[in-house]
Amino acid sequence: MKIVAKVLWLTLAASALSACDSDQEDLQRWMAEQRAQVKPSVPPISEPKKFTPQAYTEASAFEPFNILKLTQALRRESNQPSTSELIAPELARRKEALEAFPLDSMAMVGSMNRNGQPVALVRVDKLLYKVRVGEYLGLNYGRITRINETEVALREIVQDAAGEWIERVATLQLQESAK
Repeated sequence: MKIVAKVLWLTLAASALSACDSDQEDLQRWMAEQRAQVKPSVPPISEPKKFTPQAYTEASAFEPFNILKLTQALRRESNQPSTSELIAPELARRKEALEAFPLDSMAMVGSMNRNGQPVALVRVDKLLYKVRVGEYLGLNYGRITRINETEVALREIVQDAAGEWIERVATLQLQESAK
């Protein structure tokens, strides 16, 4: 009985597998029909544009890194006054006493309010000077723009690397002396 059951089992498995083969053949046939019906449509690639090199002639071309042209462009963008507008008034006025000393030889030692106006005390060569907003300090046409308890802010006019006169901000910090 066991042998008959095994043979019956093998026969049943073989017939099931042969049925799969017939289903597979139907599937293969259907796939072949579908492939025959589908026609791919790929648009043709257009030809590349022809490259035409441009000749570079140094004499007539604009030099992009010319320092003079760069500084002129930067000045136009920043709306800074021109060189003559900056330095001309400074050359025409009479120099003040504290313009004879470099800024690094000065020290702010205090501040106070006099008649509602801020006044800073600046020490130069062991002498004390009272300075107000609008007065001048240092060798670079430094005009005091602001005074508070801890610093004196100045607007200086100096030459940049290209030889142009530009404005820059400088400060004189409060110096506390150790006793």
